[in-house]
Amino acid sequence: MSIFQSLNTSASALTAQRLRMDVISSNMANVETTRGKMVNGEWQPYRRKTVSFKPIEGQFSTMLNAAIGNNKGTAGYGVTVSAINEDLETPFKLVFDPTHPDANEDGYVQMPNVDPLREMIDLMSATRSYEANITVLNANKSMLMKALEIGK
Repeated sequence: MSIFQSLNTSASALTAQRLRMDVISSNMANVETTRGKMVNGEWQPYRRKTVSFKPIEGQFSTMLNAAIGNNKGTAGYGVTVSAINEDLETPFKLVFDPTHPDANEDGYVQMPNVDPLREMIDLMSATRSYEANITVLNANKSMLMKALEIGK
C-alpha cells in the first residue's frame, strides 16, 4: 500500500460527494419543471435523480490475502459513482391549476416527484460527508508532513 493511498481514498470520496451535491442541486432547480422529458410524444415532469456509490475494487493480491485470512493491506481504495438513477417509484404530485398550460382535462397538473425538504436533508448529509473527508485529508497530510520532518 502506497503512502498516498489514504489521500487517494479521501479524494475519491470528495469527488463522489461533490457529484452528489450537484445532482441534488439539479433536483432543487427543477422542483417546478413540468416538462422534463419527452416520452411517447408527451412531456413528463422532471424526475428526481439519485446517486449510487460503489467501492473501488482493490488489486488481486489484496483480495487473495483477504480470502486466505491474512488481512494485511485490506484497506479501502475509495468510492466511485456507479450510476445516477431516476426515482421511478415516487409518483408525480397532482396539483389543481386549471390555468396551467400542462393541466389535464380535469384541471390537474403533474408536478415533479421532488420533495424540497428531502433534498435539503440529502444536501446536508452530502455536505457533512464532504467536510468529514476534508478533515481526513488534512489529517493525512499533516501526518505525512510530520513523517518528513522526522527524516530531517
